[in-house]
Amino acid sequence: MSRIGRLPIDIPSGVDVKVDGRAVTVKGPKGELALTVAQPIEVKVEDNQVLVTRPDDERESRSLHGLTRTLIANNIIGVTQGYSKGLEIVGTGYRVAQKGSAVEFALGFSHPVTVEAPAGITLTVEGNNKLTVAGIDKQAVGETAANIRKIKKPEPYKGKGIRYAGEVVRRKAGKAGK
Repeated sequence: MSRIGRLPIDIPSGVDVKVDGRAVTVKGPKGELALTVAQPIEVKVEDNQVLVTRPDDERESRSLHGLTRTLIANNIIGVTQGYSKGLEIVGTGYRVAQKGSAVEFALGFSHPVTVEAPAGITLTVEGNNKLTVAGIDKQAVGETAANIRKIKKPEPYKGKGIRYAGEVVRRKAGKAGK
């Protein structure tokens, strides 16, 4: 039995979970998220708890059991607390500025790079070298942060670029001078 999949998910007050066939809808104070459950897995709501079960011990069923439970739990956390990821811009002359709902980066390119916030995601700038990506969908927040980091990854010699808050960049020794 899946250690994660068999755990019931408690539904906090103010959150409404509806199961309609394969569709699971989670409504909370921050918004609404929907999830389509894969074929063999079954989801039930009983006395303020969500229960995820699987019909057999096939390899696919076992792998989807814990995944489905975790995705539903992430949706419940998302509509109550939300998710956020911090990014830091490191480098001389590197900065970020808020332009409406978009942000504009100066990263040593010949032009500024503008990033629009996808639907359901808010980009917040603190100072001129910190950026926070926030939203209710954990996957969308992580993907947006990864796409922003991809613009200018931290390089190993001086550590310049966009990195996650708290990320440690392994540094290399440069060429030995004469």
